[in-house]
Amino acid sequence: MDLITNGLVSDTIFANASGMGGAIGIIRVSGPRAVEIVDQIFLSVNEKKKLADQKTYTVHYGSIIDRHLTSSGEKTDGGSHVVDEALVLLMRAPHSYTAEDVVEIQCHGGQLVIVSIMNLLRKAGARPAQPGEFTKRAFLNGRLDLSQAESVMDVIHAKNHFALQSSVRQLHGEVKKKVVDLRERILHESAFIESALDDPEHYDLDSHASDFRSVVEQLILELEELLKNSENGRVLSEGLKTVIVGKPNAGKSSLMNLLLGTDYAIVTDVAGTTRDLLETSFNLDGITLHITDTAGIRMTEDAVEKIGVERAKKAIEQSDLVFYVVDSSAEEDAVDEEILSLVREKKVIVLFNKCDLSPEADAGALRERLGVPVILCSAKFGDGLRELTDQIKAFFLQGEISYNDEVFITNVRQKDCIERALKSLMLVRESIERQMPEDFYTIDLLDAYEKLGQIIGASVSDDLVDQIFREFCMGK
Repeated sequence: MDLITNGLVSDTIFANASGMGGAIGIIRVSGPRAVEIVDQIFLSVNEKKKLADQKTYTVHYGSIIDRHLTSSGEKTDGGSHVVDEALVLLMRAPHSYTAEDVVEIQCHGGQLVIVSIMNLLRKAGARPAQPGEFTKRAFLNGRLDLSQAESVMDVIHAKNHFALQSSVRQLHGEVKKKVVDLRERILHESAFIESALDDPEHYDLDSHASDFRSVVEQLILELEELLKNSENGRVLSEGLKTVIVGKPNAGKSSLMNLLLGTDYAIVTDVAGTTRDLLETSFNLDGITLHITDTAGIRMTEDAVEKIGVERAKKAIEQSDLVFYVVDSSAEEDAVDEEILSLVREKKVIVLFNKCDLSPEADAGALRERLGVPVILCSAKFGDGLRELTDQIKAFFLQGEISYNDEVFITNVRQKDCIERALKSLMLVRESIERQMPEDFYTIDLLDAYEKLGQIIGASVSDDLVDQIFREFCMGK
C-alpha cells in the first residue's frame, strides 16, 4: 500500500511499461526518490554525470550497473558489472504523467535484462507498482480527474477509429468540462435558493421561479442527450453483437464472406453446411461488429444439426442486431414464421438475398408486416452492402457522428451517475410542479450535484477508486 505523508504518496514505485520480448524495454519509476534510486544503478557515459544535477525533460546515455547492493541498499564487496546500456529520461514533478518525479529507463527488451534492472531498482529502495498505480497517482495528485483516468484504458483498448477519437477526447477532458459546467449551474441555483431563504429581502424567489424552471428543464435535456449519446459510445467502444440467421441455403455464409472480404465460411449448394456458430469480429465503416454465422433454422432429425439450431436461437437472444437473410427466390413457409417470431423483439435488418434471381417472396409485404428495414441484396455479387452499412448507422448511431462538440459517455459507471443525477433533477421538476417548499429543491439539486461529481472523482469513495484502478494493466 502507498505510504501517505502530509497528503502525498511517499514511496517510489517501478514497473515494466513495455512488456517482455520487444526490441526496446521501458521501465518506469515514479515517486519522491525516483531520481535518487535510479542514480544508484545508472552510470553516465562520462562516469561523472548525476541525474540529481540534471534538468527536467532531458535524456541521458549510459549503462545500468549492478553495484551488488544488499537488500538494505548497502554495497557489498562483489564489485560492479554492466547489466545493459540504456537511455534514461528525466521528468521532474509536477510536469510528468504522475505529477511526481518520473524516470524512464529505455533498455534492450530481453526478459532477463528487464527483470535484472527491476531487481536492482527493488534493492535500491523502490517497490513494484500495482496495476494502474501510475494512473492512480496521476488522479490522486490532481493531474487527471477520474473520467480522464478511466479513458486511459479506453485509449489502449480502442477497437476502431471512432472509439479511439472518443477516448482521446475524454482523456483531454471533454467529459470533465461538461460535468463541471453542469455542476456549476446546479450549484448556482442551489446557492440562490439558500440565499433567498436566509435573506428574502434581497433575493426574490417568486421573480426567479420562471428562470429556475427553465434552468432545470435545460439541465434535464442535456443529461438526456448525454444518455442518448451513451448508446453511441457503447457501440463505438464495445461493438455490436451481430447474428446472421435464416433458413438453410439462404446465403448467410455468403453474406459473412462478403462482409469480411474473404472466404471465412464454407459455402456450398448443400443445405445445412453450417452446423455450429462461426464467430469473428471486423470493422464495418468504423463500427466494430462481433458477428456470428449460425446454422440454418429448420425442422431436422439430425442430432448435430438440432444442436446448431438451438445455438442459433440462443445467439439471437444475446444479440444487439440481427441480419435476417431471406432467399428471395423461394416462397415463404412455416419456418420463416418461426424465425420471424424469434427476431420480432430485436433490432432486425432483413436482407432480401439473391435479388439477381427471379423473386418469389414479396419484399414490400415483408417490410410492411414487420415494420423493419428490408434491403435488396446479392451476397454473391456484393449488391446492397452500402445500404446495409447506412442502416446499421441509422439504427445505432443518432445521426452522423461529429467530434467537434459532442461528448460520448462510454463508461458504464459514468452512465449510472448521469442516470441518478437525472432522476434527482426530475424530482426537482416534480417539486416545482407540485409547488413544494423551496428547501425540497435544494435537497435534490445537491444530490444531482454529488452524483455528477462522482464522474470526475470530486465525490467518490476510496474503495471505488481502488476497484477502478485494479482493472488497469501493469505499468499504466
